[in-house]
Amino acid sequence: MIRYSQEFKESAIRKMLPPENRSISELADETGVTKTTLRKWKKEAQVVGAAAPGNEERISRWNGEDRLQIVLETYGLNESERNEYCRAKGLYPEDIEAWRNACLKATVGQTSGDDKSQQEARVSKKKCQDLEKELRRKEKALAEAAALLVLRKKAQAIWGDEEDE
Repeated sequence: MIRYSQEFKESAIRKMLPPENRSISELADETGVTKTTLRKWKKEAQVVGAAAPGNEERISRWNGEDRLQIVLETYGLNESERNEYCRAKGLYPEDIEAWRNACLKATVGQTSGDDKSQQEARVSKKKCQDLEKELRRKEKALAEAAALLVLRKKAQAIWGDEEDE
């Protein structure tokens, strides 16, 4: 089993990160390190907290977890610190701001979605109550009509039809 120095690993990981964004296949051919080992190093770097895109080369294809990590890392930084961070990662401050806004919209959307579902539940409950009230009214009217028909038949049986006379 071949052992690589920490400096060599860090160099390979830096080549996989922005701004170079070299593919694992390309780096494996160049360095002679297997693709599996490079993937493992990249995964370890992500676990430690280094924001690295998947295997994509474009910034817009960073996965959501990495975007959130970058937003969290840059939240408390002032403008010059954030610009320095962006240069180191190969990003633009506008990208981070857009990702931050997307995170905010997602959380606001969830809470407003809950409010909407609660409001829809209230509307549905009110509609159900109104329908039940109308059903009870109609059942009473139907029972009254049935009672009147029974009384009419009994009256006809007792006194006979008016047409017979």
